[in-house]
Order: sequence, then C-alpha cells, then structure tokens
Amino acid sequence: MEVMALSRKPEYGFGLHLMMDGYGCDSELLDDINYIYDFLSKYPDEMEMTKIMPPYVFRYDAKKPEDSGISGFVLIAESHISIHTFPEKNYLSLDIFSCKPFDVDRAVEVVTGYFRIDKKELNVVNRGREFPNNIRQSSRIVQMDRARHRF
Repeated sequence: MEVMALSRKPEYGFGLHLMMDGYGCDSELLDDINYIYDFLSKYPDEMEMTKIMPPYVFRYDAKKPEDSGISGFVLIAESHISIHTFPEKNYLSLDIFSCKPFDVDRAVEVVTGYFRIDKKELNVVNRGREFPNNIRQSSRIVQMDRARHRF
C-alpha cells in the first residue's frame, strides 16, 4: 500500500503524523522490553531522524492480563516516536510525528518487519497545515495579526 513519500518540506505544514495499528504481530517480540527499547533506540537512525534522548520504556501489568503490555517513546529532534504493545492480543499501536519529511511507505515497511505484522491500519495526517515554514511569510502573518489587535 503506497501512502506517500516526501523528499522536501512544503511551504506550509508542521509535519506528518503516521498512526499505525498492527494486527497479528509476533507476541514474543511485543512482550520483550529489551526488544522494544532496541527498536526505539535504532529506528530513528534508520529513518534519518535525530534521537535526542534514550528511549523510555516500561511494562504495564493490568488487572486483566490481556490489557497488559509495553509502552515506550523516544524524543527525536523532529518530534517523537511512541509505541504501545498488547502481546496477548498480538497488537501494537505506533505513532511517528516528525516536522522533517519522511518516507511513510518505508517507515511502515521497516516497522512491519520489526514486529512481523500481518495486517496494518494506517492513518497519516499533515499536522499544522497553516504553520508557515517560510520565515518571511511567518513575519507577515505576525505583523498582520498584531496590527489587527492594536487598540
């Protein structure tokens, strides 16, 4: 499934937010806290993103075992990557939000391989569509806004 690939930042828009739900994943991988940590540690480099801190990963033991799993995130200079796993349900949810353009198809392909995902549900949102990336344009917008609000 081809979603989109961006090679340069458009004039407007803060960045892409990929939301991926994975079904039929390898439950042993989803339940391995070290594997999740390693994924979050290595994945930013694979996507040419800049990790700015070590991943934070923790296990959640719910009252109902099927609701238990591992959650983690890593801050990247471009924004963040987060994951939540539910090993007994063979399910994961993953978010990648980046102000730097990235190849969504490649991102999905790499995550699919890491967790042996059988079926995927994808949502891609271009966040901050009115966010100006051009400093001159930003300056004009701020000046117009200030002029409107003078008393």
